[in-house]
Amino acid sequence: MESCRVLVIEDHALVREALVRALDQLDVPCHHAQAACAGEAMALVEAGNEYDLILTDLMLPDMSGFSLVSVLAHRFPTIPVVVVSALADEASVKRALKAGAAGFISKTMSSGQLVGAIRAVLEGGVVMPDNLSAAPAQPRTGRRRGIDSLAEQYGLTAAQTRVMELMVEGRTNREIADLLGLAEGTIKVHCSAILRALGVPNRAQALVVLARQGLRA
Repeated sequence: MESCRVLVIEDHALVREALVRALDQLDVPCHHAQAACAGEAMALVEAGNEYDLILTDLMLPDMSGFSLVSVLAHRFPTIPVVVVSALADEASVKRALKAGAAGFISKTMSSGQLVGAIRAVLEGGVVMPDNLSAAPAQPRTGRRRGIDSLAEQYGLTAAQTRVMELMVEGRTNREIADLLGLAEGTIKVHCSAILRALGVPNRAQALVVLARQGLRA
């Protein structure tokens, strides 16, 4: 990625400025826009401005952050939305992910951790607080090692690898979303990243490529 475009949604100016400073520490040039409420954010996105990532707080003055995440995930499913909040309890994290968030960053993170989390999402991953995980760990069986090998070959993140595995099993986006506890829009983002990595235009051709390399249901 040569550069990135990020929309920061946060009603507290000092927090917005801290997030922008963190974005300046990324390895690539970052062009950012700022919004103090959901209404301002929606106006920017609906105006046709293209973003690679949206960062939003949950406590907004005009709309629940959970509701905003849900609206963005349904109307603009290709833009990953990450919650940045002090409410990092398990219930809030799972609710945000279910609404369509591509990750959840705690405001207690250091600037270095914040930069790492943002970088992971820009690469297609799902970030969560350290005490939680997006999906249960899988035993490294022979098939598991084969999947991990292919994921490394194509540069897939852990989240994309899990989605790819379920794709090979014949699961629909809705089924994958239910199994991983994520929104269907988030799964679509991961699937698009997988297709790009494999260099194919659709899921059927992706399955052919993966089958030729020994990855079958």
